[in-house]
Amino acid sequence: MREQGVIVSINVSRGGVPKLPVSAARVNPMGLDGDGQRDRRHHGGPDRALCLYSMERIEALQREGHAIAPGTTGENLTLRGLDWDTITPGVQLRAGGVTMEITAYASPCKSIRPSFADENSNRIAQKLHPGWSRVYARVVGSGELRVGDAVVRRPSIHPVGD
Repeated sequence: MREQGVIVSINVSRGGVPKLPVSAARVNPMGLDGDGQRDRRHHGGPDRALCLYSMERIEALQREGHAIAPGTTGENLTLRGLDWDTITPGVQLRAGGVTMEITAYASPCKSIRPSFADENSNRIAQKLHPGWSRVYARVVGSGELRVGDAVVRRPSIHPVGD
């Protein structure tokens, strides 16, 4: 199990996708400064302050012929080097001065369909393709993130069997 990775892209938009790269951003309990969501009923808020995705998963999807790239599916942080199968609800990550806790898998929505060759965003639905979903996180400790910051996986705070 890989316990450390790196931030390869920090992505923001005023709302919608694609989210575009920035080199650094302040993070607070509601998310990244300068980032917004058009649909606040399904996105954002304290339990969905950040959306994270794996660069390795993006690259695998590109090899399948999809037009996905960092930020095109709305993730705020694109990470490399973590065992994505272990990034599950309850896991904490620490990056830069920020601590975050994974809260849920992010369901695909219609706005990200252009990232997929067949416009079927269910390719990254957790229920259909376990381990391929983006994840939401709450911010436990605010701070600043920079591209290149190490990301350290901490053990789940809610171990299986609790």
